[in-house]
Amino acid sequence: MITIAIPDDQPPLIADSPAFARLREQSDAEIKLWNSRPNDEAELLERIAGSHTVISIRASTPFTRHVIENCPSLKHLALWGPGIDNVDLDAANRMSLTVTNTPNTSTDAVAEHCLALLLALARKVPELDSRIRRGEWPRGLLTQLSGNTLGILGTGLIGKRLSKLAQGIGMNVVAWTRSPDLEWASANGVSYVEIDQLFREADAISLHLRLSPETRGMIGSERLSLMKPTAFLVNVARGGLIDEDALAAALRHGTIAGAALDTFGSEPLAANSSLRELPNSILSPHTAGTTTESLAQSLELIVDNTLAFLEGRIQNPVE
Repeated sequence: MITIAIPDDQPPLIADSPAFARLREQSDAEIKLWNSRPNDEAELLERIAGSHTVISIRASTPFTRHVIENCPSLKHLALWGPGIDNVDLDAANRMSLTVTNTPNTSTDAVAEHCLALLLALARKVPELDSRIRRGEWPRGLLTQLSGNTLGILGTGLIGKRLSKLAQGIGMNVVAWTRSPDLEWASANGVSYVEIDQLFREADAISLHLRLSPETRGMIGSERLSLMKPTAFLVNVARGGLIDEDALAAALRHGTIAGAALDTFGSEPLAANSSLRELPNSILSPHTAGTTTESLAQSLELIVDNTLAFLEGRIQNPVE
């Protein structure tokens, strides 16, 4: 009998979903599900041993070369979400392991969350709320985003959607990416600029890049020092894009005005992270894409991908 393993459903997302019920109904496979995350590679290998298909719910579960090479039965790795940086794709190709993901299921949700974080920074929403609850009645100037410039790093689906939302509240948009979509930029009033120019000119910067060896830690002290002291940084992509120590120092010393983060280099965020203590940081727990609508759509798609593969078809492959 074919075995499907779900090694990392914590906190639970798929276990009680209609999509999971459909998988059980429409598949004859034995399905093994764990509602905890594996502690290490050895435990992950124990959970997926002998599996034909693995459905991975958490991007924090690493499918390294060691894991892939030591699970020779594995034919299909179905990832929840668009991210692929937790998979050694070279090893997957060598082992003839098909990797699929669920693209464009949380585009609107993540873009909206990004705009919400940016507005919360500009209007100091968490700070004002906290101070009023303490009995204060704070005054002072806030930041108006209309007329300011948003710099977007990465113009995939989410970056493009955010550009429309930002323009909708009156912001100008500039962008940088490794593969510019000049036709889209021209049609939508977006200008591509060099990355250092973007850091110097933008009043707010939002990150929408994939994590790779080339992008890991690319936002460090040098690039942060290029930003205006009144500028904001938002990250709803991958925590590894940012040198968190450098960011904490920039926030502490007023190099930039504020940062809002939905993703971190290590998750959950360490209890001793200095980002927790900074009043000009806003933190959310990697939840930008978890709306009711996007969750249902993405879980249905990961089940579609799994059932299709069992039927001999490949749907939404990662190239």
